[in-house]
Amino acid sequence: MHLHLFGAIAWIGGSVFMFVLGVSLTNKQHQKEVYPHVGPIFGYFELVSLAVLVSTGVLLTLENGLFELLFTSDDSEVMQYLRTKLYIVISVIFATAVHFVIALKTNNKLRTKIQNLVSRASSLFILFANIFILHYAIMIRSIL
Repeated sequence: MHLHLFGAIAWIGGSVFMFVLGVSLTNKQHQKEVYPHVGPIFGYFELVSLAVLVSTGVLLTLENGLFELLFTSDDSEVMQYLRTKLYIVISVIFATAVHFVIALKTNNKLRTKIQNLVSRASSLFILFANIFILHYAIMIRSIL
């Protein structure tokens, strides 16, 4: 549980940090100076955090006997929360993959308008989805 919490702190805290960085760096030249250096370090750190979250999340569902229930018709409150949380987690993983591919392809290069839009939209989606994931995690933990 502690490792899962540490991964969540790193993942969500990192998302918030990058959001604040993006909002506060309004000068395009400053963005060009900062992101090529911070982005790759942050990206790999976040991938490790995500791997920790997914692996410990699977272990926690197994440990609490919830994994098998995911594939049944159990419609209890905790299972509704867990399924919703997992749907959001899967969408965050997808958005992270999209964002990471764009970031790798365009680091130190000029992005197209589409790449910029998709990259920013995926970042914003990840940030807000993390808040919902955290909400469902709290709800699940309060029941267990």
